[in-house]
Amino acid sequence: MAILYHHPLCPHSRFVRLAMGEYGLDADLVEERVWERREPFLALNPAGTTPVLVEASMPSVPGADVIAEYLDETRGLALGDRRLLPESPRERVETRRLTDWFNRKFFEEVSSHLVTEKIYKRFMPTNLGGGAPEMAAIRAGRANIRYHLKYVGYLIRQRKWLAGDRLTYADLAAAAHFSVVDYLGDVPWDEDETARGWYARVKSRPSFRPLLAESVPGTAAAPHYADLDF
Repeated sequence: MAILYHHPLCPHSRFVRLAMGEYGLDADLVEERVWERREPFLALNPAGTTPVLVEASMPSVPGADVIAEYLDETRGLALGDRRLLPESPRERVETRRLTDWFNRKFFEEVSSHLVTEKIYKRFMPTNLGGGAPEMAAIRAGRANIRYHLKYVGYLIRQRKWLAGDRLTYADLAAAAHFSVVDYLGDVPWDEDETARGWYARVKSRPSFRPLLAESVPGTAAAPHYADLDF
């Protein structure tokens, strides 16, 4: 069986887990605290970031985008309409553009700030940046999420899913990043009902159930987090 090195509140790890769930793939999950810089993990991914996928007879596959492309190349063709990267070049460009938007822009502006300050720093030693959260970074994440939420609402008012008429990697990347912020209770869902409705649809998919069942020791999820009708 495959092994996925991940962290429960790493949005990039969640993106890959959702994609594997949609493709019906199982993996043994190994929680990795990247700040520990374990040598065996660095041998798998010298960048020292999660996620990393390991399958038999293959070199390690590091990084969310690389894993997504790998899954499409090795499984996508056999899945027909369930393929998460469309066949049309135009639709593939849009899917990749939006996947990049969330895995990079949203991460840098929102999810990295909130998860690092509220979760990771609690477990990190002070010499590696651990300690009390920086409120300026938390305020920045909370402010920045508002225009991302509006952008999702705008897209869904034009389309059925973020990149077009079918579920793609774009929806899973966006939902993964929103989900970690939602766990912390920092998504202002009341500001855009259309975006909230899209998230509820993704959240209701079977691939999302394992994420909703997990919790981080010492930090309870927001009361509505696992509620499919929130």
